[in-house]
Amino acid sequence: MSSAYGVVAVLLVVMATVLIGAFGIRLSRTTSDFYVASRTVSPLWNASAIGGEYLSGASFLGIAGLILAHGADLLWLPVGWTGGYLVLLVLISAPLRRSGAYTLPDFAEARLESMTVRRTASVLVVLIGWLYLMPQFQSAGLVLRGVTGAPVWVGGVLVAVVVAVNVLSGGMRSITFVQAFQYWLKLTALALPLIFVLIAWNADGRPTPGEGPPVFRDRTTVTFPSDVRIKVSEPVAVTAEGVIDDRPVRGPVTLDPGTHEIRHDAKVTFPAGTAVPHMESLPMLNDEDWALPLQGRDHPVYATYSLILATFLGTMGLPHVLVRFYTNPDGRAARRTTLAVLALLGTFYLLPAVYGALGRLYTPELLMTGRTDAVVLTLPGRLVGGVLGELLTALVAAGAFAAFLSTSSGLTVSVAGVLGQDILGGGVRSFRIATVLAVIAPLVLAITARALAVADVVGLAFAVAASSFCPLLVLGIWWRRLTTAGAMAGLLVGGGLAGAAVVATIVGGPYDGWTGALLAQPAAWTVPIAFLVMIVVSLLTPRKVPLGVARTMVRLHTPETLNVDRGDWRPRSA
Repeated sequence: MSSAYGVVAVLLVVMATVLIGAFGIRLSRTTSDFYVASRTVSPLWNASAIGGEYLSGASFLGIAGLILAHGADLLWLPVGWTGGYLVLLVLISAPLRRSGAYTLPDFAEARLESMTVRRTASVLVVLIGWLYLMPQFQSAGLVLRGVTGAPVWVGGVLVAVVVAVNVLSGGMRSITFVQAFQYWLKLTALALPLIFVLIAWNADGRPTPGEGPPVFRDRTTVTFPSDVRIKVSEPVAVTAEGVIDDRPVRGPVTLDPGTHEIRHDAKVTFPAGTAVPHMESLPMLNDEDWALPLQGRDHPVYATYSLILATFLGTMGLPHVLVRFYTNPDGRAARRTTLAVLALLGTFYLLPAVYGALGRLYTPELLMTGRTDAVVLTLPGRLVGGVLGELLTALVAAGAFAAFLSTSSGLTVSVAGVLGQDILGGGVRSFRIATVLAVIAPLVLAITARALAVADVVGLAFAVAASSFCPLLVLGIWWRRLTTAGAMAGLLVGGGLAGAAVVATIVGGPYDGWTGALLAQPAAWTVPIAFLVMIVVSLLTPRKVPLGVARTMVRLHTPETLNVDRGDWRPRSA
């Protein structure tokens, strides 16, 4: 891609984000403005804003990359991420709005009347937020490096600074306008280039994958941006320049079957018709296995159902999603917002799968370099070409940056809200200090930690959320016998087990066999354990039921139209 077009596209997105966010400064004066936009956001605005912050880099780039690498199994990601809102609509959206809380820890304290539960919830909100923010910053760095050649850390710093400026200036009001704009920008940035890509695919005779593994359709030169280990299934004669298997190579060389280590900046030219080697951590699937469900991974039935459980139940436990429902005027508006979100997400998620499928035909070299997340950025230039291809690629880059900015803004608000209330004492000044803390920690992690596929890390965040806040919310809203001890035990056990699986996967993974499946997709065992622990411990500690549970249940389940006196609950820490 022309770096000039890409730089202009990214700068335009950054400028638009700052200018639209500045509009919220004039409207943000009170603590309620900063935390929940004074609960005056209409359903359509709120739905667009939720779409903006929910459709992160994992949705914009990661789904297409995972479908390119793993095939039909990963179609469950967009289905689960959309379906999670249906579960949220049915179980918690209206009661959560009626709780009167600003944050998840506020709800935990209001329902269980315990500062200990509140503090535990606060820690989990911050950890989930940082786990979600880290891959946004990493992916922003990779995209900006692809556009300008800048060091990887520059993109993360740029996103962190822009997000901090917007949140510091206007809080929830500012980012509501910004995220609503960014949803429609992201939808346009995926849909418009895809139209031209499909026209080019049709003009090419509408080729489809064959019977074997993906192959290079033409003579192809692959440049490796980092050190990788690739798997070769059959001998192939290539022309190379660089270090391969610790030997400098310049000219013809034969890659024998097995694993080969290729150093960064090496260039390898493959003849047309050659089967595409794969990065060691990616499966080598023939086209039939890739296209059929339950074929692309170890223990596919377990992995698929665990993924479904994490995505369906994890949505309701994501702090940056839930804080949006506090901004609605009432429970009815919260339900209408959720219905609108389902429509907006369903429309968006039709697009990434097409990019992933076409990438298997036209950008198979990404399976070698491991940069499968880049398929959305690469396809328009590959199929369309010329100035139009460069402009379309620049538009996609703008959409990707909008994804990083919008999701990072929502996460920063949710984490800053918790830090500001529970650690710094509450108020606008505390919120602003907490905003800086909320972006610095994940930015440092993003710069120092090894990069993983953005959708993989986000999937792990969903697993932690499903194993901790989902049981707390469902049981807290619908089961009056939930006790303080039961809630604490479930949060610690469920969140602790899922968190341990995340750490093991990021630090030491990937693992093989059942160990790898259980750690990479922990929700299938951590969620049931969390629910079981909360229920059993609550039944064993009946005297720990909060004294005001009856009043709280009335607040959660009585429609606003009945004009029942709900009191004026405020967190003790505020």
